[in-house]
This record gives sequence, C-alpha cells and structure tokens, in this order.
Amino acid sequence: MASILQSSLITCCSLTSSKRVINAAIHLPQLPNISLPPNIKTSRKQKLDHQQLILENNNTQILHDQQQQKYSNATIQLYAVLEAVSDRIEMHQNIGEQRNSWNDLLLNSINMITLTATTMSGVAAVASGEGATLLALKLSSALLFSAATGLLLIMNKLQPSQLTEEQRNATRLFKQLQTQIQTTIKIGNPSEEDVKGAMDKVLALDKAYPLPLLGAMLEKFPAKFEPATWWPSKKGKTQSKKMGKMKNGWSEELEMEMREVVEVIKRKDGEDYERLGNIALKINKSLAVAGPLLTGIAAIGSSFLGNGSSLAAFVPLLAGSLAAAVNTFEHGGQVGMVFEMYRTSGGFFKLLETSTESILGEKDLEKRENGELFEMKMALKLGRSISNLRELASKSASYRMEGAVEIDEFASKIF
Repeated sequence: MASILQSSLITCCSLTSSKRVINAAIHLPQLPNISLPPNIKTSRKQKLDHQQLILENNNTQILHDQQQQKYSNATIQLYAVLEAVSDRIEMHQNIGEQRNSWNDLLLNSINMITLTATTMSGVAAVASGEGATLLALKLSSALLFSAATGLLLIMNKLQPSQLTEEQRNATRLFKQLQTQIQTTIKIGNPSEEDVKGAMDKVLALDKAYPLPLLGAMLEKFPAKFEPATWWPSKKGKTQSKKMGKMKNGWSEELEMEMREVVEVIKRKDGEDYERLGNIALKINKSLAVAGPLLTGIAAIGSSFLGNGSSLAAFVPLLAGSLAAAVNTFEHGGQVGMVFEMYRTSGGFFKLLETSTESILGEKDLEKRENGELFEMKMALKLGRSISNLRELASKSASYRMEGAVEIDEFASKIF
C-alpha cells in the first residue's frame, strides 16, 4: 500500500513537473499595463471636437450659401434699380440747372426787348414829321413788342422756375430712395417685395416729376390746387384691431396718438398749404395773362404813333413799362416756383397721412413697422421731439372732446 502511494506521489510530481515545463515552453510574455498620458487623451478629445466643429461649420456654410443663393437674384435686381435711380439723380440735376438758366436768360432777354421797344416808342412819339425815321421806329417797336409777346406766351406756358423746382424736388426724393435701397441691401436678405416696392417708387416718381416737356409736362395752371403725389398707391385697406399689451413697439395709446397726429395734419397743415397754394396759383395765372396782354397792347399802340394823338403815344409807353414790371415780378420773383413749393409741401403732409393710415390699418402687428421707431420718424419729419409730439396729440384729443361736448350741449338746447 505504501508502495502504491509512493508511486502515485512520484507520478503526480512528474506530471506537475512536465506541466510546468510545457507551460514554460508555450507561455508568451505578458505585456506591461501601460496607461496613456493625460495630454495624449486630451489631444484626442480635442481632435474629435475639432472635427465635429468643422462638420458643424460646413453645415452652417451650406445653409448660408443656400440662403444667399435664394436671395441673390433679389439683391442683383435691387442693384439694377439702384443704378437706374443714380442715373435719374444725375439727369434731374443737369436738367434742373439747364431750366434755371432758361429762366434767367428768357427773363433778361424779354425785359431787354420790351424796354428797347418802349424806348423806340417814346422816340417815335417825339419825332416830327412822317419820314422814314418815324416809320422805322414804329415798325421796329411793333416788331419788338410782338416778339416779346410770343416769347412771353412760351415762357408763361412752360414756367421755367416751376420746372426747376420740380427737378430739385425730384433729385431730393430720388436721393432718399437711393438711401433706402442702399440700407435694404446693407441690412441683408432683400426679398422680391423689396424689389417690387423700389420699382413702384421709381415709376411713381417718374410720373410725378417727368423729364420731357412735350406730352408729359405737368399742367402749370390746373383748375384747382392739388398736392403732389410721388408715392405708389396701395390698393385695399385692412381694419386695425384693438391692442391691450405692447407688441412690436405698438400699444393702444400709441395708436391713438398717431391717429390724433393725422387729424392735426388734416385740419391744420393740409388746409393751410391748400389755401396758400390756391393763392399762388391765382396770382400766377393773373400774371401769366397780364404780361402778354400788355405787350400785345403796346405792339398795337405803337403802330398808331405819329398821328398827333397823345393817347397813341401814351399807350405803348405805359403798356411796355407795365409789361416789363409784370414779367420781372412773375419770373424774377419765381411765382411758379412758389406754387410748386406749396404743392410739394402739401404732398409731404399727404404722404404722412397716407403712410400713417396704411400702417394703422394693418391687422398683423408683426408686419407693421416698429411702433417706437415709427413715432421717432414721425416726430423728426414734423420737426418736433417725441414729448412735443405726444403733447400735440393730447391737446388735439382734448380739443376735439371739448368741441364734441359743446356740440352736444348746443343740440340739447335746441331739441
């Protein structure tokens, strides 16, 4: 039994020994457990973050390029409109200077012709006999008075001073439009509506202040004074809704303030400029008729010189002198320019009225111009501070309330 145990022990030892030998024969060396330094881990993370950032930037750039491609056509069209506006500014400036020169040259020429003819009439009146000298003076004065009459008819029909004022106003308004288009482009992302609006404004200005004379010239002596209109008409109006809280700079108080300002413009400024415009129109019409009429009378009277009649000598002298004075007052005083100035000023207040009513008629407050910005623009256009504008609106509202109370009291007394 002991021998068996010994042999088994020897066998286990030999197996164990052989097992150790085999393990030593095929065992691979174990790699050391090496940990990465912290800076290598951080650089790896930074690299991944950098790649992700590049991917996000590429996506953003793609979206930006798509957006730019979407509005590039509108931007190009706006630049084309801007070029046309710049060309019109140059044209109106040049033509305005030319028509101002017309006014000066025609005024001086007609006055010189009229005064020369008047002088010849006076010499013919004191000349004795019926010789060739008297006949030459009579014919010369009659021809000069006739020429002055024809030139006055043309000048009074064209009204060069009024034409010059039209070109000045057109230049100023086209410069405003040029600034608006440039601002729209600089803000970015112009739309097709911006292009259409700019083109409509250009066409409206072309219609309000035409460049050619024949066939397109504005009526210089209309039957009634009407303010100038240089903005495109807007079709259709929407009703405004009531507001309680502030939204897009608008509130119920601000809307009431703007409505009161519009009422003041209608009641005060609009009526004043209409009255002054009608006065200037009547004066201009009277002077335009009086000038050629006087030179015509002088031309007829000069043909009767030398007949021994004191009246025949008196008529051409008096008519010629008055014609020179009337012509100087009309065109030297630029009465036509004054009429055009009133017409443009009336149009300015009409534009404020129309634009304010259009904005207040918009239902969607987000589509309106910002209320605080609009209030500031309105105050600047009227030459007032914001506090003065609000004070004006409050006074107008109180005045209307007092008027309504007085009317109600008067009606209650009657009925």
